[in-house]
Amino acid sequence: LEELRNTGAIKGIGAGINEVGMIPRFLDLIPLDFFLVALYYNLLDQDILDVDLARCAEAGVGIVGGAIFASGILASGPIAGAYYDYAPAPPAILEKTRRIEALCRRHDTPLAAAAMQFPLAHPLYAAIIPGAIRPEQVEKNLQLLHHPIPAQLWADLKAEGLLAAHAPTPA
Repeated sequence: LEELRNTGAIKGIGAGINEVGMIPRFLDLIPLDFFLVALYYNLLDQDILDVDLARCAEAGVGIVGGAIFASGILASGPIAGAYYDYAPAPPAILEKTRRIEALCRRHDTPLAAAAMQFPLAHPLYAAIIPGAIRPEQVEKNLQLLHHPIPAQLWADLKAEGLLAAHAPTPA
């Protein structure tokens, strides 16, 4: 892969990660250009912010965000049968999602719009993969991506302890 990158046949080498703590382990072994991170950096979870993303910043490694809807709950909301981390959402996640959604409603912001825009505020995030099956879902995702979100929503999420105080947020 390094030879292909060096000749320009490919532009970068990456790895998919869906477990906290794996990024530093990979970077100790392989010179990578990016990670596809599924989960662990979204409105419900910023567990990789301090160690994993800090290590990426040091190494100049970019991120593509996958599973930005946390397996569904940040798109559907805290409904019966909502999924989080590829399984039915546990009560604590349903409650946290309810609280986040309530703040979003107060600021006339769809939960899914906040979920899409949040990870892109981190300087390492180059792209997100929201997922879509039908063309109308692609259109909806584009609308959500461009939905105006007041800065006060992010401040309120942090003030309520629903978002890491030092997490980068959209301007």
